[in-house]
Amino acid sequence: MKSTIATTKNSLSLPWKTRVSLWVLDTAINLVLRKDGTVNRGLLKLVDLRSQPSSEPINGVKTYDVVVDPTRKLWFRVYVPTQYAVEEVPVMVFFHGGGYVAMSPDSKIYDDVCRKFARELPAVVVSVDYRLAPEHRHPAQHDDGLDVLKFLDNEDNQSKWLPEYANVSRCFIAGDSAGGNMTHNVFQRASQFNFQRLQIIGLVAIQPFFGGEERTDAEIRLNGSVPNLSLKQTDFFWNAFLPPGDPYKRDHPVINVSGPNGVDISGIDFPPTLVVVAGFDILRDWQIKYYQWLKKLGKDAYLVDYPNMFHGFYLFPEVPESDQLISHVKDFVHKVLIK
Repeated sequence: MKSTIATTKNSLSLPWKTRVSLWVLDTAINLVLRKDGTVNRGLLKLVDLRSQPSSEPINGVKTYDVVVDPTRKLWFRVYVPTQYAVEEVPVMVFFHGGGYVAMSPDSKIYDDVCRKFARELPAVVVSVDYRLAPEHRHPAQHDDGLDVLKFLDNEDNQSKWLPEYANVSRCFIAGDSAGGNMTHNVFQRASQFNFQRLQIIGLVAIQPFFGGEERTDAEIRLNGSVPNLSLKQTDFFWNAFLPPGDPYKRDHPVINVSGPNGVDISGIDFPPTLVVVAGFDILRDWQIKYYQWLKKLGKDAYLVDYPNMFHGFYLFPEVPESDQLISHVKDFVHKVLIK
């Protein structure tokens, strides 16, 4: 898998259906995010369409929900590819995006994406419903992510909740946007824990939500001219995510992971990592910086660049690059599995 940083066109060309969907989404997000730093959950429910689990296979995948801790409403949805019932498949633990303040595994757009991953890789996908900000601030989300890994490491939980052909010793952590941020930070914490069965062998960070006090070229150049994400929104998300009065602000070690306050991972046995970026994403420079940081530290990292795409493009199935992303992740997973 070759890593290259591609040249971006001057303007974004998208199908009309995607443009309309993005306009509706942008309008809804700006209405949902209140000036006082809270989120209008009632309004959010009107635009965040949900999907029920399906015990009967849909497109070759059946799903069901598992509760980890009812007291904090921590649960995950399992996606089981039914056509591979006699073959051993890896497990992919997936963290959804939404700026740490929105979305869920049963959000239709994420249900559709995880179903595709399960079918095409193939893999048993575990999509985690972590707690959201600002009602629950850092480190609640990363606590939830780590606790799901611990839950899956337990032999009784495995036998009860995962199909017998799901191999937790071949586990990938994946996520997009805020979930891409979690991919790095949850693994970093998991590397300090002694798992008995679960072994993380690869990370997939899709347009990960990183940042810092500095404003990058992409943030300045693209802000206000690209869909699906703006500096106003990212600032809101980080303010909702961080505990009040946090001294680091956007240079917090879990936000600017490769910055001056970041955790030193040079001594960590870091797994192969796929980083996905896009040309019309204001977070592009932070994501490329993350990839380059991993390479500088001698980690096995790969970059896939979609120069003519925007933040969250893979959630829109009518965009050809959406299927291309699935193929790139599939290639990466297979590359890691045959090592």
